[in-house]
Amino acid sequence: MKKIKRYLHLYKILISQFFKMIMQSKVDFLIGLLGFFFTQFMGIAFLYLVFQQIPDLSGWTFEQLIFVYGFAQIPRGIDHLFTDNIWLVAWRLVITGDFDRYMLRPMNVFFQVISEKLQPDALGELLVGSILVTISLQKGVVGISGVNVLLFVVSVLAGSVIYTAIKLLFASFAFWIKVSGPVLYTAYQFADFAKYPTGIYVKGVRFLITWIIPFAFV
Repeated sequence: MKKIKRYLHLYKILISQFFKMIMQSKVDFLIGLLGFFFTQFMGIAFLYLVFQQIPDLSGWTFEQLIFVYGFAQIPRGIDHLFTDNIWLVAWRLVITGDFDRYMLRPMNVFFQVISEKLQPDALGELLVGSILVTISLQKGVVGISGVNVLLFVVSVLAGSVIYTAIKLLFASFAFWIKVSGPVLYTAYQFADFAKYPTGIYVKGVRFLITWIIPFAFV
């Protein structure tokens, strides 16, 4: 318990320093946040345009797809918010030698990496995802019950861990190939497949996102 309290206290200190830094450039912060909102709404607009032409997609209605799309954004947003600094391991921390400083400190290395930064842009994903899930619930897509609420919470947390685990796996390749950013970026693009039901994809894609890069489990 003492160790947990210590790390929570350290996390609070490190994140407060990060916020002091980003507040030095408020315009950049706002532009980045607006950019993420725009990206999310473009995805929704795409779904809407598709359903103007077809009544359903492999048996899925527009409201059901909105729920899946919105739900997938929430664990992705949580991962994006808290562990976005893992990208720096893939792109430059190993090859520049900056990763060595984590190994010299008397703290957990993974904790140090993720506690140096929060990604405020992720608030766009979380907000849009929450709005879409709320709208779909109002449409009666999923019944609200104690069991479903529990499953929702567990699934969101598990989905966040899946995103982080995949990102950490490909980022760790940097210890062998020095820069694994392109590999991580390529693998992470498959995360977009999690926004839609896996049944709409061909077998090859389903195999890839289930057994190779398991975003389907989100």
